[in-house]
Amino acid sequence: MTRTYDVLGVGIGPFNLGLAALADPLDDVDAVFLDRRDGFSWHPGMMLEGATIQVPFLADLVTMADPTSPYSFLAFLKTTGRLYPFYIRESFYPLRAEYDQYCRWVADRLTTLRWGREVTAVERDDASGDLVVTARLADGAHETSRTETYRARHVVLGVGTTPQLPGPLAALAAEAARTPGAGPVVHSADYLPHRDALAATGAVTVVGSGQSAAEVYRDLLEDASTDAHRVDWVTRSPRFFPMEYTKLTLEMTSPEYTDHYRALPTELREILGREQRALYKGISGDLIDDIYDTLYRKSALGREVPTTLLSDTEVVAARRDEVSGEYVLTLRHGQLGTTAEHHTRAVVAATGYAPGYGSGVPEFVAPGLVDLDELGRVNVARDYTAGAGGRLHVGGTEAHTHGVTAPDLGFAAWRNSVILAQVTGREPYAIERRIAFQTFGLPGADAVGAPDAPRASEVAR
Repeated sequence: MTRTYDVLGVGIGPFNLGLAALADPLDDVDAVFLDRRDGFSWHPGMMLEGATIQVPFLADLVTMADPTSPYSFLAFLKTTGRLYPFYIRESFYPLRAEYDQYCRWVADRLTTLRWGREVTAVERDDASGDLVVTARLADGAHETSRTETYRARHVVLGVGTTPQLPGPLAALAAEAARTPGAGPVVHSADYLPHRDALAATGAVTVVGSGQSAAEVYRDLLEDASTDAHRVDWVTRSPRFFPMEYTKLTLEMTSPEYTDHYRALPTELREILGREQRALYKGISGDLIDDIYDTLYRKSALGREVPTTLLSDTEVVAARRDEVSGEYVLTLRHGQLGTTAEHHTRAVVAATGYAPGYGSGVPEFVAPGLVDLDELGRVNVARDYTAGAGGRLHVGGTEAHTHGVTAPDLGFAAWRNSVILAQVTGREPYAIERRIAFQTFGLPGADAVGAPDAPRASEVAR
């Protein structure tokens, strides 16, 4: 008889890895997770020395659901002999490379992960209601014609997002790739492998508004000390926004705010989604201060830094000058409406990632299997189901339906607890339904917006 898994995860990033770790000790959950890569890897192009993640260590894969889990970050530190050094360091924020090591440590201990398997189809067996998943096997770095078929009662889509380049820079990157000797034009996701080549050009322009842009600029800034080695930073944000860490704002990553957000009309959610980007796409305040202090230190010592920082400025066109070989970026200032040309020899585009399921259905999912909203996007329900009669789940890319909790590492364990409650029909991990001191919305007022938004007491029931 064909084995039918209780839950199958597509993609093994931090969110589905956390789900796998939470599912591992449950006797009533038979799980398997598939990924086309040959092992776990988390933002390898941005593993800058000294860079930290932007959430405390409690936002690991499991702790917020099960503080006693053997897969916690503290368990990792104890096992690797680093618990006391971490304690003495007196910082809640792990190094980014350390968090990646932790995730690899967890992945190495789970037997439910299947690497080298690219999912090519997710279909529904109408007779049983089960989902049938087809995966193509890879032989090392090469795809093969061999396939495997899995059956599961529930499937969790956790493929994540992909690097995104705006139109002008995408065209410029394509031209650079096919032009011998041209300076690199890369997304920040590929920064480290190209760092030496970027610096060797002597003139790099960083484009972007968030933490990645700031980290790349800071990294290149250290060596920028002569007119022959300059680094510039262009952002279309009105200013260099810091992430907001005030505690009442952090309460927006709560079940209560998610309920409030889901009850709003789609048009209002779209506006809020843009306005709230600084809550999780801004820059660490410490990093902003460090950049300023570096500029001040260099200038105070008489080493004027060849750099320009431009805010409220958008790249509207880009080309390569055939004579000089330089790149010419056409910049437009938002407030003034003026334009100017900016010359550079290399570009790092820290321009974010495509929103994955927030903008369309994955190609491998059978037509009609996913519920869509009025804008043609995946309609993720409050309990993170998105179709197939409540058997298809989405994790991590539901910002358009759930707000700022979607990309938050600290909320992932809560979401995975809800998914496991759907899978098991019970609550294997206690779900904290009220965590905020403040009230979102107006108590006693008429409800607006989505009529399907459940009360907090109905979540994962």
